[in-house]
Amino acid sequence: MLSALRVATQRSLVSNARATSSSLNSVASSQSPCSQTPSLAPRWNGNTLSHRQYNTPTTLLMPVKTIDVPSMGDSITEGVIVDIPVAPGDYVHEDDVVLVLETDKVSIDVRAPEGGNMVEILGEVDDVVEVGSGLYRIDTDAEAPADGGAAPPKEEASAAAAAAAPEPVAAAAPTPPPAAAAPPPPKAAPAAPLPVMESVTTSLGNRPERRSKMSRMRQRVASRLKESQNTAASLTTFQEVDMGNFMEMRARHKDEFQKKHGVKLGFMSVFVKACTSALQEVPAINAYIDSETNEIVYRDYCDVSVAVASPNGLVVPVLRNTEYMTFADVERTIALFGQKAQSGTLALDDMSGGTFTISNGGVFGSLMGTPIINQPQSAILGMHATKMRAVVDEKGNVVARPMMYLALTYDHRLIDGREGVTFLKSVADKITDPARLVFDI
Repeated sequence: MLSALRVATQRSLVSNARATSSSLNSVASSQSPCSQTPSLAPRWNGNTLSHRQYNTPTTLLMPVKTIDVPSMGDSITEGVIVDIPVAPGDYVHEDDVVLVLETDKVSIDVRAPEGGNMVEILGEVDDVVEVGSGLYRIDTDAEAPADGGAAPPKEEASAAAAAAAPEPVAAAAPTPPPAAAAPPPPKAAPAAPLPVMESVTTSLGNRPERRSKMSRMRQRVASRLKESQNTAASLTTFQEVDMGNFMEMRARHKDEFQKKHGVKLGFMSVFVKACTSALQEVPAINAYIDSETNEIVYRDYCDVSVAVASPNGLVVPVLRNTEYMTFADVERTIALFGQKAQSGTLALDDMSGGTFTISNGGVFGSLMGTPIINQPQSAILGMHATKMRAVVDEKGNVVARPMMYLALTYDHRLIDGREGVTFLKSVADKITDPARLVFDI
């Protein structure tokens, strides 16, 4: 009797345990598979209940980084890929140039922020990319190659070149000239025919042609120049200036000037200061028309744009607040802009703005020309080559003097002829007699 009672008790305990296990398993299965909490469902092993445990997966950190198109200025939203000096699989060091982007105004070198192996370049040459979009992917955990990606040995290169070179073809033996035919027997001379005009064929030779795609910067320049011609009522007035007095003064003091200020004394400083003084005398030259409001905006500061040569063409950086600058300040700033233009580090902020422009075509030998207004400015001064010419002095004598033609192109919608001529004559007088700049007259 007692044995039967024990068996019934054990069967009851086993049944209750199995029910509990089934209930806990159903609760565990209802949990999210993404949950990081380990399951507590018991497992029946025949004698005791045990709990099954689960391990949480570990997230792997990927060393591959995506580099975006950098900001290129407030008004620039996109650029064009013009050069890709590296390829996927190449190792680049920190600050190496990965791509070259060209915008409407400047070319920008996109450099590697840190060393790594190039995984993928998200674009091709001539593709337009927007600021903030992905540009390339780099594996920053890759190790630099020990040989630095050296070129194959010279022996292999020379062997490959020799194998690729075609074998020389033996020159064909010259064909012997045909034997001279026997002269025919003489005949009676016929009547002399009328002269016949033979056609003359002129050999034009080889006339090859080349085509190259316009850069984005050149397209922008072309668009702005045509826009200026279509917008402004351009008119050009001329004046000649005697450069002799300033050239003599420059020859006397250029060594001391360079020794003190560390920069050479050129022509641009005197023209910038003369134009700044004349802009303050004739404010309309420094103003512009706001087409949206039909208002004339007069600017009481002078930001003079000057043309500087660069490998990609002429750029026009801006001298800010020239009314407060000295001759040395002007020369130092222009020299700095020239260095930036040659190294390609000229920023967009260096070329934005400007209230008046000076263009010096004389450095290329131009004798006279009509410059085009740099919109939205209202006038531009053109400098030209200095040439020795015969002029009549104040005493009536004919003498040779170094003379330069000046050209002022202005927007006739805003500037009347009287104001344009007055401005240009004031600039010429200050250059002819530099003492006027010292005494502010």
